[in-house]
Amino acid sequence: MPELPEVETVRRGLAPVMEGSTIRRAELRRPDLRFPFPPAFSAVVSGRRVVSLGRRAKYLLIDIEGGDVVIAHLGMSGSFRVEGEEPPGDFHIPRGKDPRHDHVVFHLETPEGERRVVYNDPRRFGFMDIARREDIAAHAFFRDLGAEPTGNAMDADYIAAKFRGRQTPLKAALLDQKNIAGLGNIYVCEALWRAHLSPERLAGTLVTAAGRPKKELVLLTEAIRQVIADAIEAGGSTLRDHIRADGSLGYFQHSFSVYDREKEPCRTPGCSGTIGRIVQSGRSTFHCAACQK
Repeated sequence: MPELPEVETVRRGLAPVMEGSTIRRAELRRPDLRFPFPPAFSAVVSGRRVVSLGRRAKYLLIDIEGGDVVIAHLGMSGSFRVEGEEPPGDFHIPRGKDPRHDHVVFHLETPEGERRVVYNDPRRFGFMDIARREDIAAHAFFRDLGAEPTGNAMDADYIAAKFRGRQTPLKAALLDQKNIAGLGNIYVCEALWRAHLSPERLAGTLVTAAGRPKKELVLLTEAIRQVIADAIEAGGSTLRDHIRADGSLGYFQHSFSVYDREKEPCRTPGCSGTIGRIVQSGRSTFHCAACQK
């Protein structure tokens, strides 16, 4: 499942083409993805100008004139591509994707001429919806989400308030979208390694009796911010299906310190441990038992 850095990378790739352009036509090549498209989806967005592209957690938000917002989720295998753009560098996959899985095509009128933005999704676990901008905060997808890990609202005090008294393993608490929005398995593993904290440690142990963040929680907060920033800078991680909007792969998978590195040496300076894998709530957790306490 694409995580926050992947969705942010897609947003940054689409913004230069879509923002300010007019959607001449939204072509739906099937009636549904994971869910049916909203009634009159194409009619609502066609002929409207794209005001801005945003992101909330793992959702892409396409604001169009008139106050409507297209909400898009990539699911497991969804990707957007801008046709006619060549991916930079040498590390990329072929541009051609199976046209049978091109389910949505946004036909755009841009200052440079006509362009097409295509949504491709072989497994069809992604979806699109439409909501009014003023209703977004109360929308079922967003009303219970916690603070963004890239925003000013998420600091050690904020996390302390969420973790106080919690007897939940630290990894599970970080994956809870009600605490922090957009964090997923990969980047939680990486952040915990950077902060030298065990994924099995109880979340409440990082908070004082008075409800203040301990030093370890301050370090974890910074580790979360930094790993997300590094991943966005690298263009996200390419695992199985994720590609960027220009067709190129993300590079951060080459910088993993623990994720998918079972039995390999720990990269913490001076640590002689090896990376292990445990299963928590049905998901693989990678960590170093020697330096993560």
